[in-house]
Amino acid sequence: MNAMIFAAGLGTRLRPLTDDKPKALVELNGQTLLQITIQKLQKAGFNHIVVNVHHFSQLVIDYLNANNNFGVDVLISDESDFLLDTGGGLKKASPLFIDKEPILIHNVDIISSINLTDLYQTHCKKQVLATLAVRNRPTSRVLLFDENNLLRGWKNIITGALKLPLATTVPDSLHPYAFSGIQIVNHELLQMISETGKFSMIDVYLRLSANHPIMAYQHDADYWNDVGKHEQLDAAVAYLSRK
Repeated sequence: MNAMIFAAGLGTRLRPLTDDKPKALVELNGQTLLQITIQKLQKAGFNHIVVNVHHFSQLVIDYLNANNNFGVDVLISDESDFLLDTGGGLKKASPLFIDKEPILIHNVDIISSINLTDLYQTHCKKQVLATLAVRNRPTSRVLLFDENNLLRGWKNIITGALKLPLATTVPDSLHPYAFSGIQIVNHELLQMISETGKFSMIDVYLRLSANHPIMAYQHDADYWNDVGKHEQLDAAVAYLSRK
């Protein structure tokens, strides 16, 4: 089963921890974020994992080699020369995936109890192009879904900026959810990415949502934490200690 870990970020919000190492190698309870994510994916049956790298990229490569890739098949998508953001990163990594299977994509700085097996099975059962894990939480930017849990737009809560791929969409009829940094895409979506250079997957989803089903997977009952910020580290350590 295919998976990708977005691990190329600069980790600026975690400085000074990331002054001498990438965010992926920041440790919680003696384990790096990369190890935690790989082993969570492995437990759910994902055994072919692509990891993109940029900031201190060689440290990530050496770390994986030293740990025998934690027993799974890991391939590196090297963005050392230019950071491509999520969309550009996935597009660059496209040739590395196998068997035309769906791809689960997981941000390296997300710690959660989300059931990846159920997420994957739900995606396959619904026969949609992509499934985005979302939840109700305070955030400045939200994805907008209709009554069928299909993506219909995006909104910046602070500025009021609104993106609606379908001109007929009524914004007030949509439900706002925060994206959780975990998603599944069908292999066929890779061929639909026409954007070039550095770009976000959210922009790809919004464009494709006008003609293809992009579904929400709501997981409010799960533990979830974005440890890309200092203030979240202690809470994540406490959660991992209880597991």
